[in-house]
Amino acid sequence: QLQLVESGGGLVRPGGSLRLSCAASRSTFSTYALAWFRQAPGKEREFVAAINWSGRSTNYADSVKGRFTISRDNAKNTMFLQMNSLKPEDTAVYSCAADRARWGVDASWYDYWGQGTQVTVSS
Repeated sequence: QLQLVESGGGLVRPGGSLRLSCAASRSTFSTYALAWFRQAPGKEREFVAAINWSGRSTNYADSVKGRFTISRDNAKNTMFLQMNSLKPEDTAVYSCAADRARWGVDASWYDYWGQGTQVTVSS
């Protein structure tokens, strides 16, 4: 059972930056594809970004492309989401997800989830 814990959320002004982390409990971290999803009040959970097992390939939602960067440090069992040029519509609970078998934009493809960290973008 893989345990995932997000951190780094908080309050930031529009145009600001924030860096989220997702720490995993297992040393087999490199065997998992990883992704970030977010959910705003009253809205369905939506895909943000994904990264494959090695970190060689990434995928981003159109809404964050060019502003967010997903990365991973397998030696530290940690995934990151660098968020720049933040907008109020980025406000949501951000959750990390992991899966051994596949990666991509569909939340149903991921077997392991963290509890989420709140990101609020407001002036």
